[in-house]
Amino acid sequence: MRKILEECPTCGGSLMITEVACGACGTQVRSRYRPCAFCALTAEQLVFAQLFVEKRGNLREMEKSLGVSYPTVRGKLEEIAERLAGAPVPSEPEPRGGAGAEAEARREVLRLIAEGRLSPKQGLARLRARAAGPTGEETPPTED
Repeated sequence: MRKILEECPTCGGSLMITEVACGACGTQVRSRYRPCAFCALTAEQLVFAQLFVEKRGNLREMEKSLGVSYPTVRGKLEEIAERLAGAPVPSEPEPRGGAGAEAEARREVLRLIAEGRLSPKQGLARLRARAAGPTGEETPPTED
């Protein structure tokens, strides 16, 4: 997949798109344009994003297609999400636990619902039971 140049081949500075033209009628428009967020992705990340869409976001299917582990797929997806958000990509994965573990548990229930292995009613019951905690008293959900 070919992408537009993102940096100057001479000095490495950021390039600015200043002209677009219609191939059919020759109309030219000159202004200053920003590249889309996906232009910031590497070629490998673009291929991964395309596969993600083809697999309808099913990470287990992506795991099979790529021949890598589920955590590797999750890590690649996190890199892309952070790159698209403009955040720096961390060099080491963050440790799991606390609110992260709760969010992961919610995602797992949603995944099971999406795969048809749980009904929405069963999923809601699991989430409520998890929120109730060991004391049986419901706790407010955590923000991610």
